[in-house]
This record gives sequence, structure tokens and C-alpha cells, in this order.
Amino acid sequence: MSNSTARNRLAGEASPYLREHADNPVDWQPWDDEALATAREEEKPIFLSVGYAACHWCHVMEEESFEDETVAELLNDAFVPIKVDREERPDLDRIYQTVCRKVSGGGGWPLSAWLTPDGDPFYVGTYFPKRAKGNRPGFLEICRNVADSWADPEQRREMERRGEQWAATARQELESTGSSESTTGDASAPGTDADVVDGSLDDAVTTALRSADRDYGGFGSGGPKFPQPGRVDLLLRAADRADDPEPLRVATEALDAMSEGGLFDHVGGGFHRYCTDREWVVPHFEKMLYDNASLARLYLDGHRLTDEPRYAVVARETLAFLDRELSHPDGGFYASLDADTGGQEGAFYVWDESSLTAALSAELDSDVLGELGVDEDTAVAVVRDRFGVDEPNFERGTTVLTVTASVADLAADYDLDEDTVTALLGETRAALYDARERRERPPRDEKVIAAWNGLAVSAFAAGARSLDPGLADRGADALAFVREHLWDGDRLARRYVDPADVNPVGDDGEATETDDADAGGGDAVGGAAGTGYLADYAFLARGALELYGVTGDVDHLAFALDLAEVISEAFYDADEGTIYATPADGEELIARPQEPTDRSTPSSLGVAVSVLLDLDDFRPEAGFADAAADTLATHRDRVAGRPLEHVTLALSAAKHARGSLELTLAADEWPTEWRDTLANQFLADAVLAPRPATEADLEDWLTRLDLADAPPVWANREARDGTPTAYVCRGRSCSPPRASLYEALTWTPGE
Repeated sequence: MSNSTARNRLAGEASPYLREHADNPVDWQPWDDEALATAREEEKPIFLSVGYAACHWCHVMEEESFEDETVAELLNDAFVPIKVDREERPDLDRIYQTVCRKVSGGGGWPLSAWLTPDGDPFYVGTYFPKRAKGNRPGFLEICRNVADSWADPEQRREMERRGEQWAATARQELESTGSSESTTGDASAPGTDADVVDGSLDDAVTTALRSADRDYGGFGSGGPKFPQPGRVDLLLRAADRADDPEPLRVATEALDAMSEGGLFDHVGGGFHRYCTDREWVVPHFEKMLYDNASLARLYLDGHRLTDEPRYAVVARETLAFLDRELSHPDGGFYASLDADTGGQEGAFYVWDESSLTAALSAELDSDVLGELGVDEDTAVAVVRDRFGVDEPNFERGTTVLTVTASVADLAADYDLDEDTVTALLGETRAALYDARERRERPPRDEKVIAAWNGLAVSAFAAGARSLDPGLADRGADALAFVREHLWDGDRLARRYVDPADVNPVGDDGEATETDDADAGGGDAVGGAAGTGYLADYAFLARGALELYGVTGDVDHLAFALDLAEVISEAFYDADEGTIYATPADGEELIARPQEPTDRSTPSSLGVAVSVLLDLDDFRPEAGFADAAADTLATHRDRVAGRPLEHVTLALSAAKHARGSLELTLAADEWPTEWRDTLANQFLADAVLAPRPATEADLEDWLTRLDLADAPPVWANREARDGTPTAYVCRGRSCSPPRASLYEALTWTPGE
């Protein structure tokens, strides 16, 4: 290696995940021009390791292999080892995960890939133990075999040929649009009419129902079990549209299983990443911002559709967790909490009989128990029965708390009324929380990621609509943080890390640049960095639009429109008829990916199409709907063929085919009836379009948005006779102006 790359350079990186590896004996490099140039100049293969801070198996592989001197010596001598935080570089992760899934049938983290100096992958996998274990080859053996093969000219040529083939496979998978012709702006393009789209959604619903686990909830016949909020959302919408009870049954079975099982943190609120078993008992304990934001919204939708208070409680506790444990002091949201504490997975979250009894004995207020008519022994027994603590279900004789007894059963067993049991469980939960706060906490990844903050803004906007209007303030704080730290007025950066968290602190208390200023990839001072991807723009635009909808703050709408302009100009390709995940002026890699499928987050392509359709109502001359229609026409075959894999995109196609549900709300203050109606109506995909009551006040908004005339969603829709007035349009059918929002929503043509 060159002098600058012949050492571990991760100390100069801002990513907490990369900095965790700065003390490894491996000479890790960030993915940058210098490392890639070294590989080409020295004709060495690249070993690429992709992971993230909260990943349990990433920590295991580090301990087994990357902290090992023998492994490090081999990696340093025979390879250019590069470490990537997948949360900072989702494009790289997407490309090489695609190859891994294609050639091995699976993927995940840590991702381990061996590349030619040009970046073509010729061997890929995920976690490898240091030495062979069961059917899994050993990492040390793989590295030795790859190094020996690379040293042989004939075998090297074969590895390069394989790399070229796999790179071509990645390009075909990620760049292919499945359509040879673009149909820009053609609203009647084949496959986009309502009947065809409804048929695709019906197929998706049928497939989701068929894949449902009717014994334990969720989807799939075994473990691991992932939340899959897109599938539940699809079923909730199907239940809202049709009389068939099955979609709602399956959706609520999934919601109940997730919130009553080990996926949910019954002490502190919020959801873990996924469960390892079919029964939803033992999770992988990392807590991700994107999971909790998406699930909070999902439970609010479930509450609005079913009127079940327990779903509102889960959503409220999840939002409270985000605000309490993932908040940047200036308003943004951090990325995640680690699965491990002190080297033990789940140690912060699990209990045994003695620790639970000791916690309750120390923390419960005897006066409160007296008011409830319950003694301490009974309180402890109720909690043990409620969460099954007498039957350990995890390592070291501990228990992951799951709901194993209902309030009604506990009331009957202990001769208490249900209100008393509910109050007692609230008191004991607070006591366990206070006791748990004295434990060593799991590490927190303090990156503020633009896209995930967009999801959080949407979640708090949804909470403001159904739980408490004040929750909008927390969403607004996050959006303000993004605008201050990640938006330069033209483009977004991917992430922000506080400089003080990266660099040493001088005598004056100010963060100082490290002496090793060239230790990383130009990122030594923290702050904002990285290219903004489609997900960053689309998720933030959606969040900003929804926050405008519940607050009537036109600045949020202006930001959403600014983001949509960048999507249209930098990500949409009219020649290919699609919206790529990376900007046209981004780094040139072996493929330029699209994201049409839903994974752990919604399809960025689907969200972009949806938000462009919605924002076209406010700026029709920008051509947002044309780009969305073009993209839908391009991807119609893949959506029709596998709609369940493309739920977000399929739902966007339905919106385009049927038209949006638009609620224009002309008022300076919303009546209580409007807020109550919005809180309790399902209204999937509704566009809330508040505006000032008068045309004169609307002029100020038009100036702020640089609009010459009122867009159709606001035009001629002022408050009537000084009374707040609602206008509701479904597709091309609009209600008369109504003072009652409920009446406007339930109006039918011909009335």
C-alpha cells in the first residue's frame, strides 16, 4: 500500500461504526479515491466489509477475525481492506447485497465481498467465523484461498471473468426498467388504469393472506420474523375498501403479535429489529429509527381503522421512545441503539426472577400500592405472570418480556378488577423502567440520517393527527434540524455527526481537528457529509408534506416542493423512464441502482412516485405527475408480476389510476370537529391541503411558494361566510363546501 493507506485510517471517519474499527490491527480504509487507487496501482483485490453499528453479528465477526493479528496480517498483505457503514453508503450496500442474494440466495450483515481492483465482485457472503464451523467456511481459510488464487495468473483471469459476469448481473438487476419504451406523461399508459391496478393489488392481498402465519401472527411459517409494515398497511387498506373480513383479521393478528411479543420493549417502548423465532419471543435487540418510525405510523393506522385503544397506546409509547432515547439535543433523530451491552446481546432488556423482584421492591411506592389495594408480593406475582418471567426464554436463564397473560385473566386470578390490574401494570412498568435506567446502556449510533429523519417526521405528523397536536412540534424540530445541518439550499447531505463527537476537545472546550488530518476520507471534522440519495429526498418530502398537512405551516410545504424539484431534476431519467436511487452526478459505480421493492424501509422509488403525485396538486407546471406517470408505466410489468414485493409502488400506481383523496381545509383555526374527524378516520393516502381562510391571506402563501396563481387544490376554495370550510375531492368528484369535515368526507355524488 501507499504510505497513507498502509495503516488503519478509520480514526478520521465520523461514522461511529467505522470508528469502532479504528483500533483493529487490520489496515482498514474508507471507501474513497485513495483506497481504490491503491488497489489498482498495486493490483490487489479489495476485501469489502459492510455493516452498521447496531449489528450484533458485525460485532461477533470483529471480535473473532478483525481483532485477530493473524487475520489482520493476511488482510493487510494480500488485500486492500475497506470498511463501509451501510447507513452512510446504501448504494454500495444495495449493489453488493444484490450480488450476494443472486449467487448465494441470501444476504444480510455483515456483508463480506471480495472485489477486483475495479470493484467487480468475485466472492461474496455474510458472516464467516474465523475457522470453519458446521457448513460455514472459515474466514481465514477463504482469505488464504483467495490470496493464493489471485497470485496465480490463470486463476486471477478466471476470478476477473467471474467478477465481470456478476457485475453485469448486478447491472441487469438494478438498472433494468423492464420496458423498452417510455410513455412520458401518458396517464392512460397500459397497465395504469384503475381496473388493472386494482387487479394487481388484489393479487398482492391474496399473496399476503396466503403467506400469513395464522397461528402466531405475521408472515411466514418459521423464523426469523420481520415486522413487514408494508404488508400490514396493504391489508389495512384492503379492509377499508372491501367487506371481506380476512385482510383485517390478518393485519390485526400481526399487530397484536408484534406488540405483545418480544419484538416490543414492554418496559421502555419501541420495537427491536426482528425476532429470531416463529413465535415472536426472542428478538435481535437493536432498535432502529426507521423501524420505530414506520411502526408508529402503522399502529396509528390500525387504531384509526379499528378504534382499538391498545394500538394508540403502542404508537404513543413508540413515539415517546424516539423522543426520549434517539433525540439529538438540537432536534434531529439518531440512527439506532445497539443490540449488545457490555459484549452481551440483549443484556439491557432481559430479566430473571431475582432482578425483577429486586427492582420492584426497590422502586414501587407502598402508598400507591395501598391505594390500589395490592401488597408488594401480589404486585410482583402479577408482573411475573403478565410477562412469563417464571419460564426463562433467553440466554443465561433470563427472560425476554412477552405478554403471556391478559388483563382479564390476571384480574380473575388475583380477584382484582381490570382497572386495578391496568393501573398496577402501569406502576410496575414505571418501576422496572427506573431500575433498568441504572444498568449499563447499549451504545447509540449518533448519526443523523436524512431519510430516516423523514420517516420520523411522518410518524410525529401522524401522531399529531390522532394522539396530540403537540407532537407536530417534535416533527418540526427534526425537520428544522435537517434544513439547518443537511440542506444547503440546493442539495441534501446523507448524514450529520456532531464534530464534537468525532474530534478531540481542546483546552477551550471547542472541538479541534485531529492531528492526523488525512486519516480518513476527508471527513475528519464530522458535520454533514455524503451524497443525498433518493430515499433522503423522498422520505423527507413525504414527511414535510404530511407535517404541513397537520400544522398548516407553509414553510414545510415549500421544503417538500424544493425536495421534489431535486428528485425531478437529479434522479428522474426521462430517457429511461425511471427514478434512480442515486443522482445523475453521483459517484460512478459498477451499477446505478433503483429501489422498486420494499425492504426494511419502503421503496424509495414508490415513495418518490407517491409524493410527486401529491405535490403536483400544488405545483402542476413542474411536471411532477408526468415523471411519476412515466415511471409507473415503465415499471408496470414488474408491479403486475410481483405486486407484493412492490407494495409501495403498487399503491402509488393505484393513487395515480384512481386519483388522490384531497382535503382542502380553508380556515385560520381548525374547529374541534375537524380535528376529531381526522383523528378517527382511516383516510389512507389523503392529501391534507390547509390554506388561509381568505384569498387575501392566500396571496402571502403564493409569494412564499413563488406561485403566480393559486394551484387547483386551493383555487376558489376560501372559507364561506367567515366559517371554516372543507372541500373534499376523490379523483375527479368533489363535495360541495361544507362546514363539517365529516359531512364533506361522507358526501356522495347526487346528494
